[in-house]
Amino acid sequence: MATKTKAAKAVDRQAYDVDTEWTKADRRLLAELEAAEALLPDDAPRALLSVRLSVFTDDTTSHVRQELDLRLLAREKGYRVAGVASDLNVSATKVPPWKRKSLGKWLNDRAPEFDHLLFWKLDRFIRNLSDLHVMVQWCERYGKGLVSKSDPIDLSTTVGRIMVTLIGGIAEIEAGNTSTRVASLWEYTKTQSAWLVGKPAYGYRITEGEGGRSVLLVDGNAHKALHWARRMALRGVSARRMALCLVRSGLMSEGLTTTTLLRRLRNPALLGYRTEEHKAGGVRRSRFILGSDGKPIRVAPPVFTQEEFEALQTVLDRRSRKQPTRQPGGATHFLGVIVCADCGGNMRVNKTSNKGRTYSYMRCTGCKAGGHGIPAPDAVYLALARRVLSSLGSYPVQVRQYAEGAEARQEVKRLQEAVSYYMTGLEPGGKFTRTRFAQEQAERTLDTLLSELEAIDPATTQDRWENIHNGQTWQERWDTGGIEAIEEDLRRVGIRCEVTRQKIKGQRAPDVALRVLIPKDVQERLIIREDAFVVEL
Repeated sequence: MATKTKAAKAVDRQAYDVDTEWTKADRRLLAELEAAEALLPDDAPRALLSVRLSVFTDDTTSHVRQELDLRLLAREKGYRVAGVASDLNVSATKVPPWKRKSLGKWLNDRAPEFDHLLFWKLDRFIRNLSDLHVMVQWCERYGKGLVSKSDPIDLSTTVGRIMVTLIGGIAEIEAGNTSTRVASLWEYTKTQSAWLVGKPAYGYRITEGEGGRSVLLVDGNAHKALHWARRMALRGVSARRMALCLVRSGLMSEGLTTTTLLRRLRNPALLGYRTEEHKAGGVRRSRFILGSDGKPIRVAPPVFTQEEFEALQTVLDRRSRKQPTRQPGGATHFLGVIVCADCGGNMRVNKTSNKGRTYSYMRCTGCKAGGHGIPAPDAVYLALARRVLSSLGSYPVQVRQYAEGAEARQEVKRLQEAVSYYMTGLEPGGKFTRTRFAQEQAERTLDTLLSELEAIDPATTQDRWENIHNGQTWQERWDTGGIEAIEEDLRRVGIRCEVTRQKIKGQRAPDVALRVLIPKDVQERLIIREDAFVVEL
């Protein structure tokens, strides 16, 4: 059967271009809206506009149209636009609002800068009921309003909150139906001998056969590389050596690791059958998918015969080392904090078993052959913890909290109205000038009001973030939380520890030196910013 390489087809839905140009009409309307906004009073409510697109089609409302519609809505309600959070090529089903690049920055760090969050339609904003619940709670906690251009949403009323939940449920059902259709398509393709969708296993390429149907053919270069690797494995050549030779020859791409090479050699899909991932006992392997006749479904010509594949697996099994069971949090502490001074690569802890004993050693991920291994990782952890405690342990633990200025603004307004009342009454012919006693009383009251007004810090009238000392020092916090707490905070703050290893003649263990790098603004970075978006299950 004659075949030809299948040309890449344009998909109906494609990633939206962030740099899409605005039309002249759009620019004119934007200028008009900005001019009208400039006429608003200084204390006008501030609005943040949320614009989102996952993919762009002819039926999709563009980000330009969404922004202009939201600006029109803001003008209608008398809101001043504080900013536009534009997140394009982002799925509302997969990424909640607080984790989006643009909107997440506003919600997590710039909440004091706006009063209302405007979006074009609820399914443009959110498509998960639990995410919607979290956003509603966040808005109520921080005194923010949620306003939709296309939906009757108003969090200030009970009916409005019910409508939010109802519309959100419909959006989630729609998203769930789409997910179900995609999952059903994948389940269907697994039972077919034709290759309908998906990326084939290494060793094959997709071609177009008769009738325009996709079929798999063996890739020539991959076939050559895999059979060469099989012959080398039978001769006892290490996987690391094979990977190096394959990259140098150009048969496999740069960045090939021994793990990737071994995974390719162990893939039963090389026999030409359809497979799926299977996890058993912490080991990830592929297994055959059986058809209605109970036999594996053939989708391509084999790269290896059954005898070649089994002989290769026997050799690989014989040479593989049984690794200790992985710890839930991983064997390496301070990952991303402890780095190699020579190459900057992360230092990782490897564990291996030999004759019933387990050995741990710290190695560099970037240096050739891992550099000089450190056989006592716990000593490195202890030395790092001691240095950090001596430098930062006495600092107070501060927690960032949100402070609203509404109460202070009301007090300022009350005082200003009272001052105006007494000043008017003290003018010639005013109500407080009729008797000397009334005038003196009014003047004393006015002085008191003015003193109270001057005593109010203008900053307290604004919504803001405040850093509050929680009564602990970092020494006390880390003594309670242990190494896991120190590890989490050092990684968050950006503290690094460079490890230098010097080989000592006649000794297996190298001489180790540590250099702890602490940012100059470490006190600011240490401030704990609590996560306001916690999904309660």
